[in-house]
Amino acid sequence: MTTSKAATGITGLDDILSGGLSRGHVFLLEGEPGTGKTTVALHFLLAGAAVHERCLYITLSESERELRDGALSHGWELGEQIEVSELTPPEDLLDTEHQQSLLYSSDLELGEATRQIFEVVERVKPTRVVIDSLSEIRLLAQSSLRYRRQILAIKHYFARYDATVILLDDLTAEQQDKTVHSVAHGVIRLEELTPTYGTERRRLRVVKYRGQKYRGGYHDFTIVTDGVQVFPRLIAAEHRTAYDSRQISSNIPELDSLLGGGIDSGSSTLILGPAGTGKSLLALVFAAAAASRGEKVGLFIFDEEKGLLIARIKKLGIDLEVLQQSGHLLIEQVDAAELSPGEFSHMVRKCVDEQQISTVIIDSLNGYKAAMPEENALVLHIHELLLYLNRRGASTFMTVAQHGLVGDMQAPVDITYLADTVILLRYFEALGKVRRAISIIKKRTGIHESTIREYRISGAGLKIGVPLEAFQGVLRGVPDYAGEGNPLLRDEDE
Repeated sequence: MTTSKAATGITGLDDILSGGLSRGHVFLLEGEPGTGKTTVALHFLLAGAAVHERCLYITLSESERELRDGALSHGWELGEQIEVSELTPPEDLLDTEHQQSLLYSSDLELGEATRQIFEVVERVKPTRVVIDSLSEIRLLAQSSLRYRRQILAIKHYFARYDATVILLDDLTAEQQDKTVHSVAHGVIRLEELTPTYGTERRRLRVVKYRGQKYRGGYHDFTIVTDGVQVFPRLIAAEHRTAYDSRQISSNIPELDSLLGGGIDSGSSTLILGPAGTGKSLLALVFAAAAASRGEKVGLFIFDEEKGLLIARIKKLGIDLEVLQQSGHLLIEQVDAAELSPGEFSHMVRKCVDEQQISTVIIDSLNGYKAAMPEENALVLHIHELLLYLNRRGASTFMTVAQHGLVGDMQAPVDITYLADTVILLRYFEALGKVRRAISIIKKRTGIHESTIREYRISGAGLKIGVPLEAFQGVLRGVPDYAGEGNPLLRDEDE
């Protein structure tokens, strides 16, 4: 007994299509050559064969050997339940001695191709059918009217067998013909984008699906060894879970005091500052504190090599290897040139859902921005990701490196309005030395100190001093001192 939906065999695509393709209908899968149409079609047939359905792949442009070799490259063996039919023109049409002039050869070829399709269907009686590709039928038809009539004839013919049909179109025609769009029950478009640097990016969109709700918009996908992986666009509104809100300590009393007691669980924190101010270290201070409470932390690194980060942070008093071995820390190295934003969101979501991670660190958004074609899209991606993590009760820490070292600095992307808490790190000059200052610019979920404190990074970790109440102009970089004594932190050798 079959269900009302024919699963495509691709988990993410079935999620987008609300379960798969409606049975007994004709669907169009279109995209330029190389976008992955054949691979998606093979997924569809293999999913049918797995539940003992008769499947048929009709190829007009690719040989059966090429098709089977392509399947083997993904580790797939097309078994007996998947019939591959390679349609070829009759020999007399290829023989110049039998060429006729009273009728157009296209009339004979189109009729012959259709006859061969119907004959193989009569013999196999399939439940699932793939026809590859419509460009050959379009060329044989030669006119839009004949092409539309042929597609309608194919549609009505398959309706008699209650077969679910996928028509592949490689969009190689000079003029884009929307004939099949109006005839097909649903239309899925595959696209490939080539950035200035990095690997190609693939995305898909459901253009049309009659009588069915689906996830609109673009969804990233990749083609890997075991086939196609689709990453549905993250919609935070679909993920609501109840959790107990509480304050999270950094295990540094001065930092907790600056934050008004700590960070609230389920909130997002943005750490801003120029290069070298210790943004990653500050985020990892909260990670180490979470691990000490027995919680799990997910660290996603964009900018720094994993081994170098582990070695550097170990010298500052935090042993990430020990946290990894204990199972409290998951470190993922992210290559912005190879990973699409949708795939990254899927990676974070999978870690939070499957491994119960309660603290997420993204280091840094500068690297995340490099994976995005447009800054506006970056803000939307981050908005949905933060909202999703918030509704899962996870605390998120993000770092952004600002341009410059002192004075007026600019961030490559402004998401301060999205974050619940914003921590600002700065360099300033005092008494002939370059020092660091920390302040809380914003905290939505409670009160916080409005003071500026000095902090120092050493082998003992992060040390925070008293409020710099006698200094004016710390954030400008060159402050004036109007007090008495020396409230600054002393060097270890002083």
